[in-house]
Amino acid sequence: MNPNQTNITVQVQPGARRNEVLGFEDGVLKVKIAAPPVKGRANKELIAFLSQLLNVSKSNIMLEKGAASRRKLIGVSGLSQAEVAKRLAAQSQKEEEGNAG
Repeated sequence: MNPNQTNITVQVQPGARRNEVLGFEDGVLKVKIAAPPVKGRANKELIAFLSQLLNVSKSNIMLEKGAASRRKLIGVSGLSQAEVAKRLAAQSQKEEEGNAG
């Protein structure tokens, strides 16, 4: 593992209507992904979605474990654990506000 890398555990629900962050539950980030779990499409979509949320390039996000599982270990290079949590929490908050109105 890279010392400049932050790991996050992600629970993925593939085949959703749209990509969406559901928030953290017991330290696990819950995410809905629109792509189906076929031929790695959901994994690619997850990486693209996380790179957009975290405002980092896709090359900074690695699927460390769980390629064929709904629970995945994702490595994010260049951001601290606190920064990753802050950016994801801000995104989750935005989505909640969007759904409320």
